[in-house]
Amino acid sequence: MTVLAVDDLPQNLRLLDAVLSPRGYRVLTAASGEEALALLPDSGVDLVLLDILMPGIDGYEVCRRIRTLPGFEFLPVVMITASGEQEKLRAIEAGADDFVSKPFNQGELLARVASLARVKRYQDTIERQAAELAGWNAELEARVTAQVDELERVNRLRRFLPPQLVDLVIDSGDEAFLGSHRREIVVVFCDLRGFTSFAEASEPEEVMGVLAEYHSALGELIDRFEGTLERFTGDGLMVFFNDPLPCDDAAERAVAMAVEMRERVAELADGWSRRGHDLGFGIGIAQGFATLGRIGFEGRSDYAAIGSVTNLAARLCAAAGPGQILVAQRVFSAAERLAAGEPVGELELRGFSRPVRAFAVTGVDGGSGRPDTPTEQVTT
Repeated sequence: MTVLAVDDLPQNLRLLDAVLSPRGYRVLTAASGEEALALLPDSGVDLVLLDILMPGIDGYEVCRRIRTLPGFEFLPVVMITASGEQEKLRAIEAGADDFVSKPFNQGELLARVASLARVKRYQDTIERQAAELAGWNAELEARVTAQVDELERVNRLRRFLPPQLVDLVIDSGDEAFLGSHRREIVVVFCDLRGFTSFAEASEPEEVMGVLAEYHSALGELIDRFEGTLERFTGDGLMVFFNDPLPCDDAAERAVAMAVEMRERVAELADGWSRRGHDLGFGIGIAQGFATLGRIGFEGRSDYAAIGSVTNLAARLCAAAGPGQILVAQRVFSAAERLAAGEPVGELELRGFSRPVRAFAVTGVDGGSGRPDTPTEQVTT
């Protein structure tokens, strides 16, 4: 503990030093109030022994000024008085914590200094703990903010990326692959046949109920086959493979998923039929190069594929009959190890200058899937 002794008489300062130093106190001395105030800010003082009667500013004024210094509002101050209740009252009003009467008793002086030194240690402990608590709170607030930002980022990513890819982004912290790039992909486009008529004739709540069942069934398959869902368009749905995560069997995954989608929707259609809704399901699949990346604006973005391959998949879907999966020749060739199907000839598709050779997929693994309608050539 560091004690600042303030007295205009050198012999008094020497006496205080002789009493306190052997007890382990570090004693600093000042011969005036002005010198004490100048010394105080950088001295690390823990307690002040302050004489009242001094030339210049007296002890009362020194004590009052100490109480106005930032960080010294609770610094223990012991006034050295020549007795007199009036002096003690004025000392209390000035902010003194205790008194020692002249001539002072060594035992009393040491006891009072030790008592206030203990209080000062408590105050220092409280301030240190308060500073630590403030630091912990700031760190906790920063962590919470970071976690909230991370959750918002993850939620944005989950809107258009498969869960396993979101985990990869989180682990790596890298979103560079979401920028614009070119890659060969396989696109699956599907929608419900007869949906427009159904929506016109049904209550909105009923339409939403059918869409909820439909999206839930297909969404589970998209996740399982690790496809990238680009968008919902009412009853329409577009998924692509081989981006952002590359996969060597993109065509096979797309065909296998499409067959399971057809089977799942067929089960749903049985229930819809019992409720008086005549809804079919068609799928188109194409393979080709596209430009991919994040599109949108701040606060709202999607991961999209731009290119003729997406239009081809949509046109094949539009040409497909209920329960039919139409795939471009390139897809069928890439998935021939898995897919079973029949050619439907060359289709005239809107937006394409030349006929497109297509196949109808009847199943996978030698016919484990089942077509819902006979294969037929369709021209649009």
